[in-house]
Amino acid sequence: MKKIDKLVVCGVGLIGGSVALALRKAGLVNRIVGVGRRPEPLAVARQLGVIDEVSTDWAEALDGAEFVLLAMPVGQMDVVAAAMAPHLSPETIVTDAGSTKRDVIEAIYRHLGPNLANVVPAHPIAGAEKSGPTAARADLYQGRKVVITPLPENSPAAIARVREVWAVCGALLHEMSPQEHDRVFAAVSHLPHLLAFGLVHELAERANAEQLFSYAASGFRDFTRVAGSHPEMWRDICVANRHSLMAELDAYLSELAWLRALLLAGDGPTLEKVFDEASRARNEWADKAFPATPSGE
Repeated sequence: MKKIDKLVVCGVGLIGGSVALALRKAGLVNRIVGVGRRPEPLAVARQLGVIDEVSTDWAEALDGAEFVLLAMPVGQMDVVAAAMAPHLSPETIVTDAGSTKRDVIEAIYRHLGPNLANVVPAHPIAGAEKSGPTAARADLYQGRKVVITPLPENSPAAIARVREVWAVCGALLHEMSPQEHDRVFAAVSHLPHLLAFGLVHELAERANAEQLFSYAASGFRDFTRVAGSHPEMWRDICVANRHSLMAELDAYLSELAWLRALLLAGDGPTLEKVFDEASRARNEWADKAFPATPSGE
């Protein structure tokens, strides 16, 4: 891969910071400039060596930039794209790391029309419940999926460059349309986060919340792990993908209504059948997605 002379990262937390560290570790970037809304995370990122410089001015940040990664919460995409637009060189490659694509692409078309050839949307499937620059690590993307969702206007060279950058980070590359992306991730990512946040919130609002949490063990920990995620980021994701998410939520509510009816009827055999089917489906998925490491490796 050709070295990036100047990389600009907007949002220097877990996602953006980990890209910066991975490229730095690979020796494939000369200079990393961090941009963000708040000075504190930028200062921490610089202190930790995630970035080399802090910029509060897009004209300055984009001057001579070869590659831009937009890794801030998706709710900021419209404002950031509008701020970048007057200063973005036609040669600069831009990609994002948003968990939703419809709103991101709408902002791209609205503000970055002259640069569409070089603005390639993407989504790394490598989140965690921890956030901020202290959570960033160079190996975050090793063996993790990154979905590229190219636009019809994207040049083959720009798509190839974005794929190249993610591949250097260790990612496994996939490609799908933005519409398919949002439908898929509403089911397997956005809905589970919504459910986890909702369960923890409901329990925390009870009068005996302290007692309930004192008896919660590993099952509760595992089911609710993602409820420790970045609230602003997940607010933006849920609102941005609300149409696909509501369809998935309605399907899940139907499943819950059926389970409730089975409980009301005391129908143990059918409950066991449902649990068995779910258990087998979950274990088959887990065995494929997270194969056991052979002994001695």
